[in-house]
Amino acid sequence: MSVVYVEAVGLFAPGLVGWANSREVLAGERAYSPAESEPLPKYKPTLLPANERRRATGLVRLAFGACEDAIGERRSEVSALASVFAASGGDYTINDQICRALLEPDPMLSPTQFHNSVHNAAAGYWSIATQSQAPSVSLSAYDFTVAAGFVEAITLATLEGWPTLLALFDNDICWPMGGARPVNVPFSAALWLTPERSASSLAAISMALEEGPRDQSPVSDPNLESLRLGNPAARCIPLLQILSRNSSGSLYLDTAGGQSLRLDVTPC
Repeated sequence: MSVVYVEAVGLFAPGLVGWANSREVLAGERAYSPAESEPLPKYKPTLLPANERRRATGLVRLAFGACEDAIGERRSEVSALASVFAASGGDYTINDQICRALLEPDPMLSPTQFHNSVHNAAAGYWSIATQSQAPSVSLSAYDFTVAAGFVEAITLATLEGWPTLLALFDNDICWPMGGARPVNVPFSAALWLTPERSASSLAAISMALEEGPRDQSPVSDPNLESLRLGNPAARCIPLLQILSRNSSGSLYLDTAGGQSLRLDVTPC
């Protein structure tokens, strides 16, 4: 069984802007406002140089919203972090714009759009922002992406010894792609994971694979449950609830291989 420690958490989603501002909601101490009543503001990454900030897409900004929240004022330590950027399908908006351009009588593709269409665009912007030369992984596993992200990040931390930033993020998907892949609300979360416990560790997370699918840990608040089901990255909400309550608990996530990933959380 692999064990890592949560050093910090970041969150950027409608009605859940910032970990510090969201803990009461996640802990059940304050009602969650449905996404449609609190539109998510456009995030302005503070770590990115001006030129890259202008080029950053909505998906990249979404990822940065959670990542910068997680690191807070500890920016001097960020260049030493490995990173795992996990998004279920990449930047659908950019891909939609490229596809529309290709249908024009005289197709003209923007070099910036093409640059932003690759799946590791967010990780690339992050490496520029942090000047990190640590390992970085960008992955996608459709509805199983949160599980795949945790497996990759925990493996990097426990087997390779890297403190690792795990970013889980998916943007809402525009029509017509949204008709086939309905994701109607943006969500991003980030966890700073370390192989060793520190004085600031929030909790320990252990990982184990079990045979067969399991219930994916629904939440009792109907609006939070709607968010959890409405965005693949939001499958981590039950884990965030456990962390917000500073309590022990478990989260089950189905994997692409027909197994279940069990994450056990113990407060430090």
